[in-house]
Parts: sequence; C-alpha cells; structure tokens
Amino acid sequence: MNTEISPLRKKQLIEFCKQRNLKFKDLSLLNLAFHHRSYANESNVQKYFNNERLEFLGDSVLGLATADFLYRDMSSNHQEGDLAKIKAAVVSEKALAPVAISYGIDKLLILGHGEELSGGRTKPAILADCMEAIIGAYYLDQGFESAKKYVLSFIEPEIRKVQKNGGKDFKSLLQELYQKKCKKIPVYELISVSGPEHAQIFSVSVHLENITYGPATGKSKKEAEQNAASMAYHAITS
Repeated sequence: MNTEISPLRKKQLIEFCKQRNLKFKDLSLLNLAFHHRSYANESNVQKYFNNERLEFLGDSVLGLATADFLYRDMSSNHQEGDLAKIKAAVVSEKALAPVAISYGIDKLLILGHGEELSGGRTKPAILADCMEAIIGAYYLDQGFESAKKYVLSFIEPEIRKVQKNGGKDFKSLLQELYQKKCKKIPVYELISVSGPEHAQIFSVSVHLENITYGPATGKSKKEAEQNAASMAYHAITS
C-alpha cells in the first residue's frame, strides 16, 4: 500500500500542526486522519487507507477528555445529568463541524471524486469525523495528556458557552426571543467574504424586521451568524 506523503502534502500537514500547536512525530498518522473512506473506496492501491479506525479511537479520547474536565470544573452541586447534557452538546457534530471549518480541515480532506462533487467538504458529519480522527492520531502519537490539551483548546470555549446559555447558542436564543415577541424569525444576510482562501473572514448582519444588527465577522459563515445573533440578543436584552 503506497502511503508515501508528497513534499507538498508534508508542507501542508506541517503548517496545520504549526497553526494548531501540535507536535507529531509520525506525520503519516495525521495524514491518515484526513482520508475519508470515499477516497479509499475508489482506490485499488489504498483500498483500506481511511480514517475510520482513528475516528473510533478519537471519539473515546474526546469523550474522556471532556468528561474529565467537566467533573473537575463543575461543583458537586451539579449532578450527572447536568454534566451529561453539557458533554453531549459540546462533543456533537453541530459543535465540532464549525471548529473543523475554522481550522481549515475542510481544505485538507482527501475525498473520493463522487463525495467531492456532492459537497463532502462542507458536510458536518465528515468534518466532525475528521476532527475525531485527528484526536485519535494525536493520542497515538503523543499520548493522552497531549491529546487532552489539544481537545480542551477548542472544547473548553464551547463548554463555557453552554454553561452560560443553558445549552443554547445565540442563534437559538435570539430566535426564541424574537418568535415569542413578534411571531417571526431573524433573517441573516451575508454581507461580504474577504481574505485569502485559507483564512477567509465572513461578515454577516441579522435583520429583525426594520432593525439591523451588525455586520459581525467570523472565520466561517456560521461563526459570523452566531456573532451577529449575539450582538442582537445582547442589544435586545440589555
């Protein structure tokens, strides 16, 4: 099985590690984490070269790292159900996919031709699975403590959001508030996209009838929408 990493690919992986402060001894593990099964299925040479085993492992590492943090962070007044609710929210596909986009993981994915044409690079399930595969690869390469540190670098901010908002993000909070008040839903408008392809900045406004909040920016459209929703929600409730 030919799994040799090209010089260009090696450069991309090293840059990814540099941006995320990761230290891989074996870059082939990280490279494997980006290989979706659709590519393997279309390849006679690399038929079994996909990230599913790493994803399986990374899912458990992610869950343990998150549970360990929550147990230590939250007082004994919070029962198992409280911890489980937060854990479920932050290790979900909904939470992981935007992080993957902000990390540029969509651009490093290795997909089959059919999956590429069907928009696989933007599918939340594929992005979240790749996030877990990277965690699994890092665990194998550097051990649990290093993998936990990497996990908490993006999971802790998500935990704080959930703790603050009772498990709801600002788009959900704004929609609930606005629907209750006006029986309508907020309308989001993409104002602009700027910057190089690997580091784009999205600008979004949110319209509540004749009142506009924003624009707010983010590293993804979803992040910009969340920031615009946060701006509107805080303006309405302050």
